[in-house]
Amino acid sequence: MYSIDINGTVFSVQDDMNLLDFLRDEAHVTSLKNGCGEGACGACMLLVDGKAMRACILTVAKASGKKLLTVEGLSDQEKEAYSWAFAEAGAVQCGFCIPGMIISAKALLDKNPNPTPQDIKQSIRGNICRCTGYVKIEQGISLAAQVLRGEITPKSQPSGAGIGTSIQRVDAREKVLGTGQYVDDMHVDNMLHAAVLRAKYPRAIVKSIDVSEALAYPGMEAALTADDIPADRNHGHIFPDWPTMVSIGNETRYVGDAIAIVAARTKKQAREAVKLIKVEYEELKPILSPTEALAEGAPQIHVKGNLLSTTKIKRGNTEEALAKSAHVVTHRYTTPPTEHAFMEPESALAIPQDDGGVTIYVGDQSVYDDQHGIMAMLGLPAEKVRVISKLVGGGFGGKEDLSVQHHAALLALKTQKPVKLTFTRQESILVHPKRHAMEMEITTGCDEKGKLTAMVAKIVADTGAYASLGTAVLQRACTHASGPYIFDNVDITGLCVYTNNPPAGAFRGFGVTQSCFAAEINLDLLAEKVGISPWEIRYMNALEPGMVNSTGQITDEGTAIKETLRAVREVYESHPYAAGIACAMKNTGIGVGLPDVGRVNIKIQDGKAVVLTSAACIGQGFATIATQIVYEATGLSLEKIEVGSPDTCSTPNSGTTTASRQTMFSGEAVRQASLKLQQAMHESSIDELNGQEFYGEYFGKTDPMNSDKPNPVSHVAYSYATQVVLLNEQGMIEKVIAAHDVGRAINPKAIEGQIEGGVCMGLGYAIREDFPLLNGVPTAKYAKLGLLRSTEMPEIETVIIEKNSSPLAYGAKGVGEISSIPTAPAVASAYYKLDGKLRTSLPLQETPYKK
Repeated sequence: MYSIDINGTVFSVQDDMNLLDFLRDEAHVTSLKNGCGEGACGACMLLVDGKAMRACILTVAKASGKKLLTVEGLSDQEKEAYSWAFAEAGAVQCGFCIPGMIISAKALLDKNPNPTPQDIKQSIRGNICRCTGYVKIEQGISLAAQVLRGEITPKSQPSGAGIGTSIQRVDAREKVLGTGQYVDDMHVDNMLHAAVLRAKYPRAIVKSIDVSEALAYPGMEAALTADDIPADRNHGHIFPDWPTMVSIGNETRYVGDAIAIVAARTKKQAREAVKLIKVEYEELKPILSPTEALAEGAPQIHVKGNLLSTTKIKRGNTEEALAKSAHVVTHRYTTPPTEHAFMEPESALAIPQDDGGVTIYVGDQSVYDDQHGIMAMLGLPAEKVRVISKLVGGGFGGKEDLSVQHHAALLALKTQKPVKLTFTRQESILVHPKRHAMEMEITTGCDEKGKLTAMVAKIVADTGAYASLGTAVLQRACTHASGPYIFDNVDITGLCVYTNNPPAGAFRGFGVTQSCFAAEINLDLLAEKVGISPWEIRYMNALEPGMVNSTGQITDEGTAIKETLRAVREVYESHPYAAGIACAMKNTGIGVGLPDVGRVNIKIQDGKAVVLTSAACIGQGFATIATQIVYEATGLSLEKIEVGSPDTCSTPNSGTTTASRQTMFSGEAVRQASLKLQQAMHESSIDELNGQEFYGEYFGKTDPMNSDKPNPVSHVAYSYATQVVLLNEQGMIEKVIAAHDVGRAINPKAIEGQIEGGVCMGLGYAIREDFPLLNGVPTAKYAKLGLLRSTEMPEIETVIIEKNSSPLAYGAKGVGEISSIPTAPAVASAYYKLDGKLRTSLPLQETPYKK
C-alpha cells in the first residue's frame, strides 16, 4: 500500500504504477498533461517536496510519502497572479504546455522571488512549447514574480476592446489553471479504452488476421478488423485512398497503417490485448523515394499509379528570357520531412446514442471534416454523427486528417459503450502526416542590374503512403516558388509522388517553406553575381500594388512587401557580423477556384451575444478575435459576448482551420453578423432580442489553377514578410527581426505571439529539426526531434506592418503560416555571409547547432 499526498489530499494506492497514469486516470488531476510519456516535454511537471519533476517518469512507489503539488493546489493568490500575468503577457496559445510551465515557474519563484531573464529561461528549459517561441511565457513569469512581490496589482480588462487592442485572450484563465478540458481530460461512466494494431512492415500483403486470443484477454470488449466496417472502408481529404483498416489480401503502405482495433475496460488491457493479435504477412520491398517510385517498372503503390498529381505554372518565355539574361543561377535543394510535434497527442471520445448514432469529442482542425469522414465509414446520415470540439493542444496542419476519431466511433457503435482512444506520443509520431520532403531544382535569371528575368523550377514532393492534402501542398509550393517578386517569365513543374514513407500533408507553410528556402538562396547568389546586396535585389524586384504576380494575379492596394523590406534595412545593413535576409508571401484562404466560405451565427441568449461557428481554435485565438470584432461592430461590453465551441449540431460549417483563413473568412462572417445585430440594437435592447439569431457569411470567390483569364484571382489576399537573422562572432543566432504585413492587427499582442512562435518553428526547421527514417520506419523519439528549448532561443523582434484598407474582417490577413516561411532561408543567408559555404539542404550542415 502506498500513500500519495496530492495537493493536501491523501490517496491510498494498492499497486505500484506510473505516477502520471494514476494522477490523471485515478485521481483525475488533469492539469498535468501527457505530452510525451518519456520525460521530454514537461507538460506533466509537478512539485515533489518543492522540486519540479516530471510525473511521467515517476512511479507511485517513488512518490509515496512525499508532498505533491500541481496547479490545482496553488494558493488563491498564486492562481490570480499567474492567470493574470500569463494572460496579460499573451503567453497562452494552445495552452497544453501552460500548467507545466506554471509549476516550473513556481519552483523558481519559491526559491528566487526576483529572477533575472536568464534565470527564467533556465527554469523552463525542461518545458517545451510549440506555439509561442517562449518569449511571452518568459514575460508572463516575470510579471507573475512582480505581482507576487507586491510590486504591481493585476488590473481588470480595459473597457475598450476593439480592433487594434491587445486584450487578454478569452480562454487564457482556464488554460493557465488547467480547468479547460482537452479530450483526454474527459472521463465518463463505463468508458472503454481503445488501442490499435499497426502494420509490422511499410509494404506487405496481409495474409491473415486472428483476433481470437486478444478477445479472450481479461477486460476485452471488442476486436475489430476491416470486415467490421459497415460502409466505406477508405477515407481521405481529396482522394479516398487511406484505409480505415487494411483488409486481408491487401497491401500495407506504411508502418502507421491500422490492421485491427480493440476496446477494453482499461488502457493497459487494451494495449496488452493488441499484442496478442496474430497477423501473417508477405513482406514486400518498400519504395522509399520518389525516384524509385517513378522508375520504369516500379511496383504500383496505388491502383492509379505512383504519381499522385502534377502541377504546372507557365507564363511568358523562360527559354528566351534566360538566354538573354546577364546572370543565371541553377541549384538543387532538398528539404526533409518534419514532425508537427504539437503538444497534445491525438485523442477522441466516442459515445453511442439511443437513436443509433454517435457523438464524438475531438480536438482537431474541423469538426465537419471529421463528420463527413465518419458518416461515410458508418453509413449514417449527418444527424446521426455529431462531432464536438474540446480544446485543441496545437495542430499546425497535423490534425486535419482522421487519426483516432473514426476508430473510436466504430468501436463505440459496436460495443454500445463510450470509447476513448488516445495516442501515445510515439504512436502520434508514427501515424499522422508530416511536412513533405521535397527535392527542387531552381533556375533564376536576372539582367546586368539585378532585375529578375525568369524562373524555371522542378519540384518533387514525397507525399508518402496516402494523398492527404499532398496535391494542394504541391500547388502552393509551385504557385509561391517565385515569391513576392516580379517575374514575367516562369515555368514551374511540380510532381507529387506516392512512396511507402509516412504520409505527408498539411504543415504550417503548406509547401511554401520548402520552395521559399530554395528560391531565396538563389536570389542571394544572383545578387552576388551582380555586385549588389541581397536587400537591394529584393527591393528592386518586390511587388507593388497594381503589379502582376507569377500566377497572373494583379496585386491589391494592401500589398506591403516593400514596407517590410524598408522596416529591416537599417538593422540588416548595420550589423557588424553576418546578417541574413529572406522574404516570403503566403495566401490567405484556400483559393484556386475551390469553395471557401466562412459562416457564423450570433445567437442572443440570456442577454449575451453568443458567436456560433465551427472555426477551430488550434492556438491562434479565434475566440478572442471574434470577440473583438463583435465589440467593434456593436459596442457590446466584453462580458456580453461569448464564443461557443465547434459542434456539428449547433455551429455552422466555417471550413477547416487551414490556409491562414479563419481570421479573414470567419472573421468577416462575424463582422457581417455583428452588423446585423448592431442594426437590430437600434430598435431593441440586447435583452429584448433574446432568442434571435443573426447570420453572417463570407464567400471567397477565386479562379481555378491555370484559368484562361489574363489575370485570374488565385487567392482573395496575400500576406508578405521579410525576416533578418543576425549571427554573433561565434556563429550563433543572436537575434531575428520579423517584419510582417498583417493587413490590420486585430490584436497586436496575439499577432506578436504568432510571429514569435512561427520564427521558433522556422529556426528549428533551419538548424535542427529532422524526421529520420530507416527503411520507411521513423526512428526519432520526441526528445530527439530537435525542437528548440527556451535557453536556445535568440531574441525576436516583431515589426507589424498595417496597410490594408479592405473592409473584410476590418482588413485582417493571415499570419499563422507566413511567420515560419522565410526563417530558414534567412538563416542560410546569414551563414553564407559568415563563411561563404553554400548550404542547399535542411537542416543546415556545419553550424554550431547541428546535433
